[in-house]
Amino acid sequence: MTVRQIGGDHATVVELLGSAAEVNGHVEAYVEMAAPGSAGVVRAGTDARRRLTFAQWEAAAGGVAALFASLGVRAGDVVCLLLPSSIDYAVCYQAAARLGAVTTGVNLRFGPPEQASITARVRPAVTVVDGDALGARAVPPHAGRVVARSEVAAAGAEAVAGAAAGTAAPSVAPVAPDEHRPVAVVWTSGSTGLPKGAVFDHANLRAVAAGTDVLSQPGDRRLSPLPFAHVGYMTRAWDEIAHGVTTVLTPQPWSAASAIELLVTERVTVGQGVPTQWALVLAHPDLDGVELPDLRVVGTGAARVPPELVHALRERLGCPVVVRYTSTESCLGTGTAPGDPVEVVASTVGRPVPGVELALVGEDGTPPPPGGIGRVRLRSAAAMRGYVGRRVAGAGLVDPVASAAVLDAEGWVTTGDLGTLGADGNLRLVGRVSEMYIRGGYNVYPSEIEGVLGTAPGVAEVAVVGAPDPVLGEIGVAFVVPAAGEDAPDLEALRARCRARLADYKAPDRLHLVQALPLTAMAKVDKVTLAAQAAELEAGASATGARRRPHGTDDMKEQLSR
Repeated sequence: MTVRQIGGDHATVVELLGSAAEVNGHVEAYVEMAAPGSAGVVRAGTDARRRLTFAQWEAAAGGVAALFASLGVRAGDVVCLLLPSSIDYAVCYQAAARLGAVTTGVNLRFGPPEQASITARVRPAVTVVDGDALGARAVPPHAGRVVARSEVAAAGAEAVAGAAAGTAAPSVAPVAPDEHRPVAVVWTSGSTGLPKGAVFDHANLRAVAAGTDVLSQPGDRRLSPLPFAHVGYMTRAWDEIAHGVTTVLTPQPWSAASAIELLVTERVTVGQGVPTQWALVLAHPDLDGVELPDLRVVGTGAARVPPELVHALRERLGCPVVVRYTSTESCLGTGTAPGDPVEVVASTVGRPVPGVELALVGEDGTPPPPGGIGRVRLRSAAAMRGYVGRRVAGAGLVDPVASAAVLDAEGWVTTGDLGTLGADGNLRLVGRVSEMYIRGGYNVYPSEIEGVLGTAPGVAEVAVVGAPDPVLGEIGVAFVVPAAGEDAPDLEALRARCRARLADYKAPDRLHLVQALPLTAMAKVDKVTLAAQAAELEAGASATGARRRPHGTDDMKEQLSR
């Protein structure tokens, strides 16, 4: 099948999809596993999968846009999607953009207070809901007109059928193109409070496409485990349409077996997943004897990638492994290259991708010395236009005051991440500003410790947080998931490993073995929950008289008394 890259001068993603419908109309834009008995924009085939071409996507978007317009959606309004990742979600996104409206997707793992805070701020004109996805939860307040997913699917299906038959179906013409019209609001994970909404316009999406680099080639078939409400989907529409990329959705909940099946049967060329998912794929018996000749690159990120996992992926899957790093607000960031050594892929997040500038800034606002730790700053045309504010009459979507704390007048996004730059230009992350703790006057960055402990015998997963201590101020607490089939690690062995590689004060003072690490709605380790657990455990031990003194307390007392 011939797939052409879409060129030309397009101001909006709506115009771009119109061109794709003409040039690559026969190409599949989405492949989705259909739930038994479910209905959607397109019917499931004999293999229980729905397939939506670019031409069908454009037709369905026109039909759903007509539905939204009949419900009063106008340019500048917000359409809220309380939907799982699906073809219906993608159609709604394009339908809203066709009207000049803004789409905000809400992660279904957010709790009721988080969802309510979002709808209260953006005041959507319409909210599309999936009863199965909501479960027993009520629709959040201030949701506007509530529309069932089935109604949206029916409008899209009618438009697709009409286009196939050459008959007229309800549709609506796109609004006048404007590259600076907001098109999406993407919400942060809310790990340090309520989620913040980053606003992106069509020009942002175009810039993202220019920075996807090795992860996009015309005709790619990309396995996508990401929730569509994530920045990794909401800002990639231009890239996927321009390159004629087929997005293959993994069923939810994710499983290694389904991922392997899709890698094979859908001839996936770009595999995506977090390190834990790739480790589960490699360990699954369904991978035995499987060949993946179409797979050209594996992308991962969001967590540290152990060297042994990089080795195993390269050898077993027969393709390069690359790491990508960014923040919701900056959208583009850094990445490793296919030819990078294993240690670079495992210990760094690479160099700036095309179109991105990178800088580090110290606590005093000046660059740190060579090799020093600084806060990561990113600048590119893909960076958000600002944070969304509470919608009030006469006010715009962006709150300039809230935005200024992260996005400055020169376009620099100051992230919450701390890192160092090596002589090779690769960025090494050492932790987040909110995660750093101070032990006896020394700054400690958990990511450094996790990098050392993550490769220790008997350790499957590890997270380190600080906990209050009456003598040292804070101490390090390591939460470890023991590796299956191996002896569980003990504290002294882990401390010795740290002291051999890092400053002695960075060795953890406490060890707690757990079955699993808690995750945020964005599938990252929930350090806030762990820090609260660590503090509670320390307080409980103190109250019962079982509290142990931190390692090195006597030495530290002597140092502090000098």
